[in-house]
Amino acid sequence: MRIGYPCINLTVGCSSGRTFRLKSYSESRIKQTVKNNLICLQRILKFNVEHDLLFFRITSDVVPFASHPINNSDWQEHFKGDFERIGEFIVRNRMRVSMHPDQFTLINSVREEIFERSEKELKYHADIFDLMKLDASSKIQIHVGGVYEDKKRSLERFVSRFHDLDSSTQKRLVIENDDKMYNLSDCLNISAQIHIPVLFDAFHHKINNSMQMQEKGLELSEKTWNEKRDGIPMVDYSSQEPGGLPRQHAETIDEEDFRLFLKQTEPFDFDIMLEIKDKEKSAFKALEIASRDPRVRSTHLKVH
Repeated sequence: MRIGYPCINLTVGCSSGRTFRLKSYSESRIKQTVKNNLICLQRILKFNVEHDLLFFRITSDVVPFASHPINNSDWQEHFKGDFERIGEFIVRNRMRVSMHPDQFTLINSVREEIFERSEKELKYHADIFDLMKLDASSKIQIHVGGVYEDKKRSLERFVSRFHDLDSSTQKRLVIENDDKMYNLSDCLNISAQIHIPVLFDAFHHKINNSMQMQEKGLELSEKTWNEKRDGIPMVDYSSQEPGGLPRQHAETIDEEDFRLFLKQTEPFDFDIMLEIKDKEKSAFKALEIASRDPRVRSTHLKVH
């Protein structure tokens, strides 16, 4: 079990997802921005290793406008060595990374042009991991998408469109249950047809679960992962913000809820992504709470 957080570090003092306005695009601007983003990403990963936070979700904005038609730069070739070095660091330190494209990445959209844009965006994410020379345990997670007034056909369209994706994207793609439209059972249905892993989102499952207990949900989702190919399962964890709007993720970790989550999931091993707004601050607390859990992975012999 590794513990981690997504995209932004609030301590190191830099962002690995800086971007700029589309009208300001230029070859030099994109290369300078990507250079700075990769330097910051390396700093964040080094910070994480030093603090035993071995799971990290890399921001989708490492390369601004990567899948946009305006970006015709050779960023893949130009930064090939930088990506390789970051990948080597990840592997040496036994880290795990993932990415999560934004909500506009919809491969089951009824509009063909949206699918085509989504396909390009997913290919960009796969390219990042390929450039880092990481294996298929580095995952790209997405939601199933919209219902478009016909859930059955929308599920079928997801399955059909999956076969149109390139092989590098296919082997890295995982789907997660959401809190409104597609619950765990829907995701398991898709997985049974196209054999991709289902990422269990514990907070979403509390809200949208068809009366299915968390432990059963974990058991069923775990079976969709081939450990040799995919690594151990990935799980998203959060809790409800006290006094917040329904479905609002917590600002900081609810320590008692997290202790209970660890207790209830004892039979299972997985990597935990904390979708909590204060990022590494809650990750530190989670790591301390889980310090005596035999599942937790620590890297005491760090290689930089």
